[in-house]
Amino acid sequence: MSIDLAAARETFEASQDLTVGIEEEYAILDPDTLELAPGFERLRDAGLQDDVLETAISGELISSEIEIRSGRGEDVGDARAKQQEARRRLFALAERHGHALGATGTHPLSDYREQHIIDTPHYHRVEEGLKYVAWRNNTFALQVHVGVQGPDRAIRLCDRLRPVLPVLLAISANSPYIDGRDSGLHSARTQSFTKSFPRCGVPDPLGSWAAWADYVDLLVRTRSIVEFTQLWWSVRAHHAFGTVEIRICDAQTTAHEADTLAELMVACVAQALREIDAGETPPDLPPRLIEENMWRAIRHGQDGRLLDLEAPRIEEYPASEALDRLKAWTGADVTLPELNGAQRQRRMIDAGATPQEVYAACVKETRATYETAV
Repeated sequence: MSIDLAAARETFEASQDLTVGIEEEYAILDPDTLELAPGFERLRDAGLQDDVLETAISGELISSEIEIRSGRGEDVGDARAKQQEARRRLFALAERHGHALGATGTHPLSDYREQHIIDTPHYHRVEEGLKYVAWRNNTFALQVHVGVQGPDRAIRLCDRLRPVLPVLLAISANSPYIDGRDSGLHSARTQSFTKSFPRCGVPDPLGSWAAWADYVDLLVRTRSIVEFTQLWWSVRAHHAFGTVEIRICDAQTTAHEADTLAELMVACVAQALREIDAGETPPDLPPRLIEENMWRAIRHGQDGRLLDLEAPRIEEYPASEALDRLKAWTGADVTLPELNGAQRQRRMIDAGATPQEVYAACVKETRATYETAV
């Protein structure tokens, strides 16, 4: 298998700014125990009878996880409408086949050692290449693709979004549990995934498509990767779609939170592109500074404090201000709940709720999303 960098470059040359695709990963559950249940293949096959789900359903490593994709939207409103319809149909399909769906960044109850890898060549390659790292990765995310015209602009956009990633993570944190216990973190998903997978987390700044292509070519020549999607960074240029994909956010318990975060991410891209086109981007920050904010977002989420990395003198600020700061930077007019998913779960944990009780409340919230949509 080879990676056609020339074709990828042409894809970005022909791409259109600010088209949008939304991807959400759900846990497939036994409705009685709320344990992970292997149901992907059955839901996928049943979805082939639905003209929307036929293309919207995708696998995501383990057979107790399912991804729903909006496909290309001409703008964020179009993508949200498509995702809402696909989501509605997925919930109805799962119910007909005896499953519930969960939407948090990690599953708090089930043992990762009991999950099964999906039987496809792609996921067999992932398993063979990563072994324990793949087996351990029972995580669930919200990912957003945004169209970018021009390969150099796409790479510069990835560079510009590096310091924004921890801020988005703090806002979206939704995974305090892992391995059946309270991790003490707000995003155990990020700690488990980005600190385990190779070529993951916040990328180095690259500056140009030529530098990106040189790096990818090196990885191919040295047999480090066979697919560009093995670059699992939290923001990356997607060769097949001509998009920049933002991959930092935990899966969201409610559709409103997922849709609003998608809108916020698109607004961040639009503002970053305005800066790039005007030649007004700030200097690239050292990885060590961004990693400090990543850890703060992982550990304390919106209950903690972040560093204002673009201030003349770096100072702390309450992470509860993160959304307002992004809204001020982008001009986005969005509203999220005062407490995000991790905070709502942590409040229950602090009040003495068990993991089963906390997760049951999350699944009930997610179910209410479907009932409202219907």
